[in-house]
Amino acid sequence: QDLYRRIVEARKAAGNPDFILHDGPPFANGDVHMGTALNKVLKDLVIKSKTMASYHCPYVPGWDCHGLPIEFKVVKESRGLEPAEIRRRSEAFARGFIDVQRNSFRRLGVFGDWDHPYLTLSPEYEADIIRVFATFVEKGLVYQSKKPVLWSYGAQTALAEAEVEYEDRSDPAIFVKFPIVKAGDSGFLPENSSLVIWTTTPWTLPANLGIALHPQFTYLHGAFTHAEDGRSEHLIVVRELLETFTAKTGFAPSGSLSEFKGEALAGAEAQHPFLDRTSKVILADFVTTETGTGAVHIAPGHGADDYRAGQENALGLLSPVDDEGKFTAEVGLDFLVGKHVFDSNGPIIKLLAESGSLIGKENYKHSYPHCWRSKTPIIFRSVPQFFIRIDQLRQTALEEIDRVQWLPHWGRNRIYGTVESRPDWCISRQRTWGVPLPVFYPAGNRDEPLIDADLARKVADLTETRGTNLWFEQDDAWWAEQLGLPAGTTRGHDTLDVWIDSGSSHVAVLDRHPDLHTPADLYLEATDQHRGWFQSSLILSCAVRGAAPYKAVLTHGFVVDQDKKKLSKSAAEKAGKPIDAAHFYNKYGADILRLWVSSVDWQNEVPFGEDLFKQTAEPYRRFRNVLRILLANLSDFDAANDSVDDGQFTLIDRWILERLTSVVSECRAAYADYEFRKVFNTLNQFCAVDLSALYVDMTKDRM
Repeated sequence: QDLYRRIVEARKAAGNPDFILHDGPPFANGDVHMGTALNKVLKDLVIKSKTMASYHCPYVPGWDCHGLPIEFKVVKESRGLEPAEIRRRSEAFARGFIDVQRNSFRRLGVFGDWDHPYLTLSPEYEADIIRVFATFVEKGLVYQSKKPVLWSYGAQTALAEAEVEYEDRSDPAIFVKFPIVKAGDSGFLPENSSLVIWTTTPWTLPANLGIALHPQFTYLHGAFTHAEDGRSEHLIVVRELLETFTAKTGFAPSGSLSEFKGEALAGAEAQHPFLDRTSKVILADFVTTETGTGAVHIAPGHGADDYRAGQENALGLLSPVDDEGKFTAEVGLDFLVGKHVFDSNGPIIKLLAESGSLIGKENYKHSYPHCWRSKTPIIFRSVPQFFIRIDQLRQTALEEIDRVQWLPHWGRNRIYGTVESRPDWCISRQRTWGVPLPVFYPAGNRDEPLIDADLARKVADLTETRGTNLWFEQDDAWWAEQLGLPAGTTRGHDTLDVWIDSGSSHVAVLDRHPDLHTPADLYLEATDQHRGWFQSSLILSCAVRGAAPYKAVLTHGFVVDQDKKKLSKSAAEKAGKPIDAAHFYNKYGADILRLWVSSVDWQNEVPFGEDLFKQTAEPYRRFRNVLRILLANLSDFDAANDSVDDGQFTLIDRWILERLTSVVSECRAAYADYEFRKVFNTLNQFCAVDLSALYVDMTKDRM
């Protein structure tokens, strides 16, 4: 710690130019795993190489302390806790692992101001988060709406896209008929015909309010007969999927089929298969011919595309599911009320079969989103939430992306595509351990929130002196009095998305710290942060200052095992493969772990394991042996008495000095381009061949 301080102070006193690498905060919720070790050592290689290149490089590490990962562990251990106790235990949990991780990072030889890190749970930081929120409010970018969000029924909260993990899963995929009962706007009515939809979420059928066709696709209608039971139906399917439809359902055309364009059925109505209402036929460009039938089941309460289509076509909104993922009375079928949605697929399919509406069924294996904490499958569910309008920031963000250096270069396309297509940001969470979302409600009215920038800033000022626990400890009457609000005013119960916590670090850290500045010279994290911290920081910074918070962004790949398989902590434990950094630095030493980092291709997936560390130990021993020989020969060297003129150098002396000059030049250039592997290979070649095998061997008698 003292060495870091002395170096930084010396560079600063000399007036050297700054190089600011801003630390993306890891979650304080567990031991340091190899992915985090890779990240921190890469940052240290940057800091130290820039320091050796005479830059002033203050490095302030940080930790992400709020949110679901920590609260979920606390609540899992002790259920039924009051909010104040949840927060107390969550803070203690976070601080405990901050100490654990800090010790590991120090053990890895990472330089930094470890005695003064930034913590997203500190009152000053929390206050700045709320002030950033106030900026969004001031610009008219915050609103409340009921629309579909990613919902974890396991954790009972909305999730961000970056909090979702995808796993393979098999679900029942079904073909269902919707009889056309009313002609479309054009007057076209395929007589006695039914549209056939295909869905992998039968449980969403009670919320169906529409069927989408592509306006320019060609659809076929006519008689179909089942190959086995001889059942006859008049059906409508898109032309391109006719063969696939027949293969999967057994229904084949039993005569000539007529054609029409999808636009001909716009405005038509189809009878819901088991509820006493009709579904409107609408047109949508997102309909494809990749799977299904060319007719898409639209449940505006359970999907982003469905919601937009529903809004554009005035379909309404229905989402009869509660926080636990169970149907409410709004589902319209008594036998489903109180039943979990995934347990309802079977009964719904049975109902369809009994009513003659089921045309076909298959098991469909697909990649499905799961909650990163509870590991339960997520659902799209409509519930009142708070959002940030992205459209007003999108163009600025896209322009700023092109002003940033992206390493590797393809990182630009990844984040550009993500920002370009990003919907409005759901920023509310139904959790306790977090920064409160500072909104209020008039007495007796929870439907019209009071979202006010000045009120938010007053909350921030109180937070800076007393912390966010104040929000949970004081009652509504106290807050109303403090803020000058009418009696009976109540607080909101939600907390802010933790991506706002970490994404505000350019304000709470870079702008506040006397030795740092915005924009930072470099952000360096794993590639998943294109949709995480890089993106949240960019959007928040564009709102606050109209520019990106970074000049350059470097992304590295994920660590994988020696077979190049991604290893989660749970999977590693099952396989008996260590994934904690402590295992490797305790067994092999921190130097070998650091040398492993410097030897890998960080742009791609990074394999690690026992065999690879044993291999890394070989060049490490060569480095040490060569250095030991050289240092031993310099042990009694006195520059004043033992130095010789250049003219006394032998040919081999001049050659090794020339090689050294070349190696130094190559390494400096490689460090400037963050090519640490090139530095490793260059030094390994120089020490193993030029120094050890040639120079030392040829001059050992002189030594």
